Amino acid sequence: MPNQSGRVYGLTILSPIIDDPNADVSHDCAIRNFLATVPRDLHSPFAALSSTHICRLVVMDDVIYVGTPAREEHLQSKYLVFESNFDGDLDTYLTWMAKQIPDLVESVWSHCVGYPGVRDPAAFAAYMKKCQIETTFYFADVNNHTVQSTLRALKVQASVAEFIARHQGKSATELQQAFRKFFERMRNMPTPEPGSPNPAGAHQSVPLNKSIAAHHG
Repeated sequence: MPNQSGRVYGLTILSPIIDDPNADVSHDCAIRNFLATVPRDLHSPFAALSSTHICRLVVMDDVIYVGTPAREEHLQSKYLVFESNFDGDLDTYLTWMAKQIPDLVESVWSHCVGYPGVRDPAAFAAYMKKCQIETTFYFADVNNHTVQSTLRALKVQASVAEFIARHQGKSATELQQAFRKFFERMRNMPTPEPGSPNPAGAHQSVPLNKSIAAHHG
């Protein structure tokens, strides 16, 4: 159903950005400038929200006219787009945002119309839900798998590929001994930290479970 895929919640927020012609730096530029400094992966503020599979922040200047038969339309203001896929329910996640990453929230949403601040997490959650639109597509198509189980699965997957590459041409006896050690290591391995760009320490072209702060609209 919309906004929910198994245990994973898909959140899409469109917050109108303040338009103040007298500001020394426009509010949309202030958001872009800040997002350009936000670290990613393990150091991303969203890594502190351990239920986050993946997220992004984007400033949207306007909608694109794709030609006929579509009708040309334009937005009345610029928007901050926030998208996140996470485990659990919406109210809990928004409350965690207000309590665990208040500096990021304040630095970004203070440039948006109607933002109430984070001192009252319930008021912040209510504001965000007013800006919410329906989500039907997901970045992290993991359904009922949590962040932790997804990280472990990614680490095992990449480690298996690495094991195969390293043991090409070994005898059956050598391979069996090596696999027993490998299996035991996989069974006892710790879960990678949230935000890990490469859980297995091997080569991966598309890291999952990543917190993203994008700043180009």
